[in-house]
Amino acid sequence: MRERRTLKRSLETSPRYNRFMGFAVAPSPVQIRCRGVLFDMDGILISSLGSVERSWTKWAQLRGIDPAYAVRIAHGRRAIETVALLRPDLDSEAELKAIEDLEIGDNEGLTVLPGVLELLSALPEDRWTVVTSATERLARARLAAGGIPAPKLLITANQVTRGKPHPEPFAAGAALLGAPAEDCVVFEDSSSGVQAGRAAGCTVVATTFSHPIESLEAAHYLVADLTAVRVESEGDELSLKLVPLSK
Repeated sequence: MRERRTLKRSLETSPRYNRFMGFAVAPSPVQIRCRGVLFDMDGILISSLGSVERSWTKWAQLRGIDPAYAVRIAHGRRAIETVALLRPDLDSEAELKAIEDLEIGDNEGLTVLPGVLELLSALPEDRWTVVTSATERLARARLAAGGIPAPKLLITANQVTRGKPHPEPFAAGAALLGAPAEDCVVFEDSSSGVQAGRAAGCTVVATTFSHPIESLEAAHYLVADLTAVRVESEGDELSLKLVPLSK
């Protein structure tokens, strides 16, 4: 714990760190020591953007909602919360099942993102997990479709009562790994995700794959994708090495 606090202090006093925006803004190598790694799924491990947008568009059209608006607010949220926001007059559980069925039935264009398999294979299996806003049924279906080895336990929409941007999902992910949240690194791609990771006390690395940089200001570091990340095991700790993007 003492080493982790020292790391956080070094980040905040480094000229690479923008304390107002939360960015590490210079393209200099960074080393982060941690005890666990928490991955978002969509936009971090796999690209399922087409499936998400097609499924929410179809559901919105069936429910008399502007599809563009539905798609815009669905990213990074639990589906049940999105449904409740868009059509509070409907049975949220029934609508969740409907959108879940649409998404599971549409794997067209689903791809594993660059660097993912290499990074996961280098991580001890008990030192990482997935923290996603998808339901467990959908998460496991997508990971299987992408050929990604799913952890035995993961945090999904079913395991929390408050989704991202609330810190509960990442706090639960850290607890699952048996590590304090401040000793975990989060990989996220959405505004709600980076806010959740930051609020939980984790170090947050955001990828610029799917969302504008301006929406990721709560992240500590930005990378294009996971090819920029290397990992080494050091006893019960991990050492993550990356070269962040300039702001």
